[in-house]
Amino acid sequence: MVKNGEFVVPGTEVGFSEEFIPGDGAYEEGSKIYASLSGILVFDMDEKKVMVDAKTSIPSIPQTGDLIIGTVVDVKAQLAIVNIVKIKGNNRGLPGEVRGGIHISKIRDSYVSNIDKELKVGDAIYAKITDREKWPLQLSTADKDLGVIKALCTKCTMPLLQEKDKLKCPNCGSIETRRLSPKYGTGEI
Repeated sequence: MVKNGEFVVPGTEVGFSEEFIPGDGAYEEGSKIYASLSGILVFDMDEKKVMVDAKTSIPSIPQTGDLIIGTVVDVKAQLAIVNIVKIKGNNRGLPGEVRGGIHISKIRDSYVSNIDKELKVGDAIYAKITDREKWPLQLSTADKDLGVIKALCTKCTMPLLQEKDKLKCPNCGSIETRRLSPKYGTGEI
């Protein structure tokens, strides 16, 4: 059996549920407690708890209110599906594929009649998580700083350039509209 202060990796047996309850970085399966993180094993004898003090960075876990960068992967009549790539302020990627959805009513702070004029498949967006309890995660681009930050021409796939409140393709001349962020094309978030 491992001892207090030892380094453990995920899956290491660290205790029994008859003696301890699992704390941060530990989980119970059957009558045994296992490490769920790599780190230093800590026994709290007062609370009868076993924990793992992480010594590696922990993957980002999306929270309500987080600002995210994502890519639109599907657009339906009332909903855009987004693959969430990154949480602002966290350099570590997300564990696996994390999806979000933007309902048509959450694209702008005003009425939107056609979602296709606001978001397109392939658009990079800056959005906010409004509800992490639902799946896919609920997103919004209604705040003034949020929206599309990079878009490709739907005719020739060249990056679109912003001209006032519209987007123009430098290759084929196509004019398109999107729910633009003020940060469109700047590379800054």
